[in-house]
Amino acid sequence: MISDALDLALLQQWVGKTETAHAPIATGTALAMAATLDRRSVPVDLPPLWHWLYFWTAAPQAQLGPDGHPERGGFLPPVPLPRRMWAGGRLAFHVALPLDIEATRISTVQQVDVKKGTSGPLAFVTVAHAIAVDGTLCITEEHDIVYRAAPLPGAVAPPAKPAPQDAMWSRTVTPDPVLLFRYSALTFNGHRIHYDRAYVTEVEGYPGLIVHGPLIATLLADLVQRHLPGATMRSFDFRAVGPLFDTEPFTVNGRLDADGIHVHLWAANARGALAMQATATI
Repeated sequence: MISDALDLALLQQWVGKTETAHAPIATGTALAMAATLDRRSVPVDLPPLWHWLYFWTAAPQAQLGPDGHPERGGFLPPVPLPRRMWAGGRLAFHVALPLDIEATRISTVQQVDVKKGTSGPLAFVTVAHAIAVDGTLCITEEHDIVYRAAPLPGAVAPPAKPAPQDAMWSRTVTPDPVLLFRYSALTFNGHRIHYDRAYVTEVEGYPGLIVHGPLIATLLADLVQRHLPGATMRSFDFRAVGPLFDTEPFTVNGRLDADGIHVHLWAANARGALAMQATATI
């Protein structure tokens, strides 16, 4: 046990817990996402990472926690730390996920761990997802979630890591509240850090609305499609390094390796600090 608040033995009782969800991969939702990303059209198959628009859980209002997420202790373990973030993930795309067909996702709590960080206790939960259509596996994914304590008064943020400077492609994104609201709506994400300025600044102590981790990852994958429209993405691994806020623009950047297979991707804030890094294979 790292602290009195984190009982590892209790939390690890959730390891192996499974959940099955079914969702129609509706064209209308994909069209709304295309509009959100300023894309003119949607291909026949669902673009990489757009499956995050589906399979969400519509928890009753009475079962939501104070942060707007479903109360903990259902499928996910009841980690008693207030800050919850999408830390990263690893995805493999086996078969294209078609539109207007029902897909099945089987989710499994794969790992739970706790550590002592410089800012206090941390809890890490990894969830494995397998998405299939009519028994054919389309996508496998490992999703990392990190929970952390609220910042201590007067705490100093660790120094930011500078982003690479050798981008082949770069796009500037303005994360205004409308963009964040639209993505929250498309993913049925009630987490208040993305739309409730009073909550995110006064309760969680951030300087502004937080840009969704999966939205940043989707913008990185979208950058590949914009510059390599004929390529098929086979895998996508990403890790969040630091938060991005609606208080300033940020950039998504990419560089194709000399092997023509690996694409190095990253997001950076307006001061050039690294916010997310990713690698895609095509």
